[in-house]
Amino acid sequence: MSTMVGPVADTSRRALRLLSLLATGRRWSLRELAARLEVGERTVRRDIETLRLLDYPVETLHGPAGGYRLGAGRALPPLLFDDDQALAVAVALQTAPNSVFGLGEDTARALDTLEQVMPARLRAAVEALRLTTLQNYWEFPAPPIDAAALKAAGSAVSRRQVLIVEMLGADGTRAAPGAPGFDPARRLEPHHLAVWAGRWYLVGYDHADSAWRVHRLDRLYLHPPTGIPFTPRELPGGDIARFVMTNHDRGDTPATWECTGSARLNLPAETVARWAPGGSVVEPLDPGHCRLTVGAWSWAGVAGLMATFDADLSAVEPPELVRACRRLVGRWQAVTLDRDQAGDSDRAGDPGTPPRPRAGRGGAGSGFAGGL
Repeated sequence: MSTMVGPVADTSRRALRLLSLLATGRRWSLRELAARLEVGERTVRRDIETLRLLDYPVETLHGPAGGYRLGAGRALPPLLFDDDQALAVAVALQTAPNSVFGLGEDTARALDTLEQVMPARLRAAVEALRLTTLQNYWEFPAPPIDAAALKAAGSAVSRRQVLIVEMLGADGTRAAPGAPGFDPARRLEPHHLAVWAGRWYLVGYDHADSAWRVHRLDRLYLHPPTGIPFTPRELPGGDIARFVMTNHDRGDTPATWECTGSARLNLPAETVARWAPGGSVVEPLDPGHCRLTVGAWSWAGVAGLMATFDADLSAVEPPELVRACRRLVGRWQAVTLDRDQAGDSDRAGDPGTPPRPRAGRGGAGSGFAGGL
């Protein structure tokens, strides 16, 4: 019996090596595989049959450029991961339930299965990576997406089939016909799924508006598949990331903060939408102006966020935000006065350098809130 251990072990190691080559997705000729494995072509053929008996879908490509490649199978065979891939899968399994609803039990079972077949050194590394996911104050992810809805949307995107959707309110409910907020079902050509700032978005061409739209997936009720095909269209600009990030009409709503204010900014809505923090809302007013609604833990925080856009503000609301802007003007002027006084002291010993004039409080240079 001991005489069989060596050949069997060699065959197993060679089959795993063959599988790793085929898993790269490229086409391999028989000669290339034999050279890589340092065996004869007949041995390679036997190893390929061994993999097929184990349900690995090894395809034979005929013709002058023929060879072998790994195809898609009807069942999921055992998978081959290197150390880095196994660690990546373990981390992904722990974070997936935070973005897709209903995967908690399945991901836990998959992680247990993965750990059982890991070598001891790798199992220790995975156990050291047990994660506790925390949300910081600036993260406003949408509720987890139902796995069935994600699968239906993804299938419609990949198959290029029209979706019939209805808009849901912020609380996830559908308004009844005739009630405020009711929006009839509409046809949508789904082109892309995108994830940004913890939210899933479906990008598509809306037949009702004859325009491209970005919809929050958690704000859509998906009707059963239609099976109606559509011809893909070209996305405006061709950049899916920029299109989603600069779109001001994504269905987002203001996050809950202790302080929430708004102001008219002298900037286009698409510019502000790209850089506005999560949980804010951008409303276009005209091609060069928009209204930003944003929250923070204090009124000074709201004013500071407005100031990051380095643009003129007007129509600032509510009065508490106006008062906070005035307080910040005083603080910032104090900083500039201190620096000017320090500069005057440095120049005091040089009779050839006249002192610089200083702006008094409320004078020129009062900042973005000078007129508030």
